[in-house]
Amino acid sequence: MEQKLQELVDRLRSAHQDRLLSVILYGSAATGDHHQEFSDLNVLCVLTQVTPQELGACEPVFKWWRGAGNPAPLLLSEEEVRTSTDCFPIEFHDMQERRRVLFGKDAIEGLAIDKTFYRAQVEHELRAKLLRLRQKAAGVLGDKQALLRLMIDSVSSFFVLSRHALLLSGIQVEWQKREVARNLRAIGVDSAPFDTLLDLREKKKQSAGLDTESLFANYLKQIEAAVAHVDRLEK
Repeated sequence: MEQKLQELVDRLRSAHQDRLLSVILYGSAATGDHHQEFSDLNVLCVLTQVTPQELGACEPVFKWWRGAGNPAPLLLSEEEVRTSTDCFPIEFHDMQERRRVLFGKDAIEGLAIDKTFYRAQVEHELRAKLLRLRQKAAGVLGDKQALLRLMIDSVSSFFVLSRHALLLSGIQVEWQKREVARNLRAIGVDSAPFDTLLDLREKKKQSAGLDTESLFANYLKQIEAAVAHVDRLEK
């Protein structure tokens, strides 16, 4: 991972030279909670400006990075970083809490996150992912393995959003998924389906004999409970 990140920085520096202000790794990889099979290497690239010239310079770098199985780096200008916290409060909140500067200055330090926008985005993301989960599940309910895979693939996103729901409620919680699960009852959410999916994802439990339909029903119910909790928070 470290070699890949260093090569990314080298390629970005070669492509942008003095227009590159900062390269920041954020998310699970920045704090050691990275899962090679399920987690992404999330990178913020801050430039003096983002024009077609910069996009063209990025093209070979991004093709190489995506070809290695990673999402394309997030490209923002320094001014966009300063003025976008109201649009992307979750993302900037995450960056503030866990990031590692790979090159240049720390463009995230000192940013202010408005709680009103933060709460609204947490609810929006929870509702949107719940709707998407329902849509996908409707096409695979007859296939137990596909349904199980859908739940395992989606659970990480719901842990991220549940953690933000806890933070909004004044409950300080660490990033580790098990730690988030232990605190869910405080906001009226049963952690049982999340714990089961984590066990399956980490291969601590086998799917043989598992009642997939019941697990899915409870999984949906608890996500709905998280949505309802965030909706009740002060707006």
